[in-house]
Amino acid sequence: MPDGSVVVALALPRPHSAGRVRVLVHARNRARALTRLRNLGMRSVYLRGNAAPPTPDEVTAVLHHPEGVVWRSSPDDDTESWHPMTALLRAPSAG
Repeated sequence: MPDGSVVVALALPRPHSAGRVRVLVHARNRARALTRLRNLGMRSVYLRGNAAPPTPDEVTAVLHHPEGVVWRSSPDDDTESWHPMTALLRAPSAG
């Protein structure tokens, strides 16, 4: 980013269910991006290379989100909205 910050894109296991989600984090640097995820409870998150960097549309999505951390379950589905991280981390309701 022009201001020196970064947008990190990760494919992570979906908590509380099967499957993976695409997570985007906006931070000052890569280490801070990981710290932000770990502070949200995702303790075993690591960056290994840059196999799937964020697309320009993904960068725009995370930069315009107030939390700077978003996810969606179908990265290739442009009809799915980006969700706040709190929606991913909520435990499924019993019922």
